[in-house]
Amino acid sequence: MSLVTVDELSVTFGKKVILDGESFAVQVGEKIGLVGPNGSGKSTLLRILAGEREPDAGEVHFARGVRAGYLPQDILELPPGNLVDSVRAAVPGSEQLARAVTDVEEELAAAGDDETRLELSQRLADLHHQLTDFEERYGRHRAESILTGLGFAEKELERDVADLSGGWKMRAALAGLLLLEPELLLLDEPTNHLDIPSLQWFDQFLKRSQKAVLLVSHDRDFLNRQIGRVMSFEPEGLRSYTGNYESYRTQRAEEEINLEVRARRQAAERAATEKFIERFRSKASKARQVQSRIKQLEKKETIQVLEQRATVRFRFPEVARAGREVVRLDGVSKRFGDKVIYQSLTRTLERGERVAIIGVNGAGKTTLLKLIAGELELDAGTITLGHNVQAAYYAQHHTEKLDRDKTILDEIWSLVPDKPQTFVRGVLGSFLFSGDDVDKKIAVLSGGERARVALARLLVLPSNLILMDEPTNHLDLDSSERLVEALNGYGGTLLFVSHNRSFINQLATRIWDVRDGGIEEWAGNLDAYLYHLEQIGRPMGGGGGAARPLPQGKGADENDRERRRREAKEREARASTLRPLKQDIEKLERRIAELEAEKSSLSLELADPELYNDFARSRPRMSRFSEVQSKLEELYGRWEHLQGELASKG
Repeated sequence: MSLVTVDELSVTFGKKVILDGESFAVQVGEKIGLVGPNGSGKSTLLRILAGEREPDAGEVHFARGVRAGYLPQDILELPPGNLVDSVRAAVPGSEQLARAVTDVEEELAAAGDDETRLELSQRLADLHHQLTDFEERYGRHRAESILTGLGFAEKELERDVADLSGGWKMRAALAGLLLLEPELLLLDEPTNHLDIPSLQWFDQFLKRSQKAVLLVSHDRDFLNRQIGRVMSFEPEGLRSYTGNYESYRTQRAEEEINLEVRARRQAAERAATEKFIERFRSKASKARQVQSRIKQLEKKETIQVLEQRATVRFRFPEVARAGREVVRLDGVSKRFGDKVIYQSLTRTLERGERVAIIGVNGAGKTTLLKLIAGELELDAGTITLGHNVQAAYYAQHHTEKLDRDKTILDEIWSLVPDKPQTFVRGVLGSFLFSGDDVDKKIAVLSGGERARVALARLLVLPSNLILMDEPTNHLDLDSSERLVEALNGYGGTLLFVSHNRSFINQLATRIWDVRDGGIEEWAGNLDAYLYHLEQIGRPMGGGGGAARPLPQGKGADENDRERRRREAKEREARASTLRPLKQDIEKLERRIAELEAEKSSLSLELADPELYNDFARSRPRMSRFSEVQSKLEELYGRWEHLQGELASKG
């Protein structure tokens, strides 16, 4: 049965065609992922289905009684009141039932005969039954369960929604949608404001739900777990593919290959036919065959290969080699009012590490990045950047600091005025800003475009330490994947905050879990860490707003659990193989650090002109400097060889 049927839908923005006579249907319980680059029309389609926008042409038909619940990327207002009441207000009907009960009770009190009282008593019983059923499905307990699962602490349930930040308003809106239980969920980047515990809870909730879903998400793993069909905004129009996102990618690649093979074969056949026509056109004996082949050419439709969509493509430039210790936090403390964020925190970030900072919202993840970047002052302790460390900080709030009156080209060129314009244009081109696009004012850019401009800053100002706060927000799925590729090839050190599990798992070599004023470390990626917590029976988040799972049937997540167990064993086996290699690298790095320090000391001595007045003193120092230099070059070569071996086996 089709919940909704879309017939010949068309939408244009100026000269840009978003939808051109597209038709499709959504079946009961079907879970569909909408994919495509930013600006392709994903959010527009959801808004049309939600009734918030009219198409230019075409119709949308909902089956009788079908409700659509829409969660946009940005929530401005919520129903007024405390958190629980605001969420419950998303479900219409309770007030009407309560008023009906009151009205019947008043009629019953005024009734003058037994027959009327009996009739009113029966109506009142029916209304109470309806109200009880309503409370079970949409009551306070259910609302509190969903809110707690999405990360709200119990003490926050009576909080006025007007006091919530934008991210928490999004969660409250999501809670209202989940409480309403519409037959069709329209979700536009629903994970953008969820921390890891809440994302786990929401992931499980959605997997258990029997409702139909249209989902937009830049988290590849989340999409793969949730959907069984992809609707993709391609250059040739809206296309549908059975399976999850990985299956779609495979099918799309096979389509491209098959079309290219058929197009080449057709071109060869056409060339042979044209050659025959040209050769025998003037021969009367071949006139009939020539005319036949001419008609064949006219009738045969040319096979068109799939148009290649432009995607972000870039790589980070080579960076200067930092010392082994990149960042040192020593006795760091930070609080906001009575809330302690960090208390006597001591940690070290070493060269080449890729560390993901996770934890519940409000734990202090972004605060830690701001402290290291110098955007916040410490209450106590020190943060020291290591030898030759050049840091860069990418955060969403930085996109708001871009000069709105500047063009894209001027904004980036102002950072490197000594570079030629061709260099800056080349960098911008890799982020899909080419031709006249570079002359757009920052003020008119979308959130995704501003995010790409902010990323371009990292390429024109090379650094060997990158701090990143939610880098995939406002990026489409393709751009997120290209960012992962670029960061995997980055030669420096990475410290980042992200809610995107796919992004974390593809990059992280270490996890910093922020909880209870400190950091718990784990060597490995996020899935390995979550499996570890599951094995020791410890929830993630350390209280407060930690996600509370909904009741679930026995074995509901056995497949997930078994997969994580298998992957953890594979990682442990791989770690055992790599451990000796890593130990050799660590020994080598310690020796390199010692020699680098000695070389630095000798350089200072040899820079003193008076030293050369005493040949007995200068000669051994010059000789030792030469030995150290030679040894360092040898060790650098060995280090690079071992790193290459580690990368190939890792």
